[in-house]
Amino acid sequence: MRIAMIGSGYVGLVSGACFADFGHEVVCVDLDAGKIAALERGEIPIFEPGLDRLVADNASAGRLRFTTDLAPAVAQADVVFIAVGTPSRRGDGHADLSYVHAAAAAIAGAVEGFTVVVTKSTVPVGTGDDVERIIAETNPRADVAVVSNPEFLREGAAIEDFKRPDRIVVGLEDERARDVMTEVYRPLYLNQAPLLFTGRRTAELIKYAGNAFLAMKITFINEIADLCEKTGANVQDVARGIGLDKRIGPKFLNAGPGYGGSCFPKDTLALVKTGQDYDSPLRLVETTVAVNDQRKRAMGRRVVAALGGSVRGRTVAILGLTFKPNTDDMREAPSIAIIQALRDAGARVRAYDPEGMSAARALMEGVDYADNAYAAAEGADCLVLVTEWNQFRSLDLKRLRAAMATPLFIDLRNVYRRREVEAAGFTYHSIGRPGDGEAHIPESAAAE
Repeated sequence: MRIAMIGSGYVGLVSGACFADFGHEVVCVDLDAGKIAALERGEIPIFEPGLDRLVADNASAGRLRFTTDLAPAVAQADVVFIAVGTPSRRGDGHADLSYVHAAAAAIAGAVEGFTVVVTKSTVPVGTGDDVERIIAETNPRADVAVVSNPEFLREGAAIEDFKRPDRIVVGLEDERARDVMTEVYRPLYLNQAPLLFTGRRTAELIKYAGNAFLAMKITFINEIADLCEKTGANVQDVARGIGLDKRIGPKFLNAGPGYGGSCFPKDTLALVKTGQDYDSPLRLVETTVAVNDQRKRAMGRRVVAALGGSVRGRTVAILGLTFKPNTDDMREAPSIAIIQALRDAGARVRAYDPEGMSAARALMEGVDYADNAYAAAEGADCLVLVTEWNQFRSLDLKRLRAAMATPLFIDLRNVYRRREVEAAGFTYHSIGRPGDGEAHIPESAAAE
């Protein structure tokens, strides 16, 4: 099939490349001429494992092209995907739909013959109705079926998620779109990917509800971790114990410094605003947003406390800046709040991240950036592991200890075992693991 992908950012580029790899003819459209020129040279604007090779192979085969000229790409397409950004709107937290609306108007002016227009961007309930209305008002003769097909891609594993999805959700009101969307995803049938057809508004809400539930799961285990520190329990054992219950499952139960990224922060906030708009408040999601924001700031205070209550003039080494491994995405990363808190308290911050330092430089001033983990630790009074990149999982602890001025290791991802870190000469702090399961009786319990 002939597919036009409007927007060549993370979702658009990954989706377009994967559709091309299925054998479809794909044209990725973007208004950013510099981005399109770079893509035509084979330069990928984001870091996503395997994406450079996937783009190169399909561009070489002629199945994947890039352009700034929307009209011919849309006119020749059987299916047009809208994959533009929907950031939080400044001031009120609603999703900014201006890019979606602009794309819909542009598509309306270019579409020829029956075309399925698919919203791939994450959008609030009712956005498909808006897209349909804008197209009809802009071009009353346009023969289109507007569909919602939300993406469920994890940064760092997006290609695998696209090709082996848990589910494919397609929301439609016009039955003519059913056969078209079935054909678009037909190559996945060998993997037995469940294709779930729903109403359009239902599909839009599935995306937000899914992200909000996972965000709540992360926030829940983080609060349990705080309780573990007070009671002497081990949060990793608690997570394992409840995760073995098939009704709960083990994923998203890793305690840490809070969630960040391109999806969870903005999507939970947008869902909260949607609930308020419809006079159906989502109290659990509201609390999740508030608790997560507070947690990221609290991690900076945790480092200050571990250094005796003052970090003025002291050097803190930060390992990991991106919100998760295997991405260069710094959006809403916990490291931002942690570093800001440390700098506000007077600390010198030296950081290293395998992929995120270019983006970090644009977001944070006054941070020194190192070439590797050991250079970051040189002369530091504290080492803080913020993002669990694989290369941070087997560091030479003795080498780190020799490089540092003060042997203090704060592991915000529970990557290491206390005994091995302490054996290398460090004082070790983790999340929700007081003594890593060793007996600890709080004073209140002992008094009873």
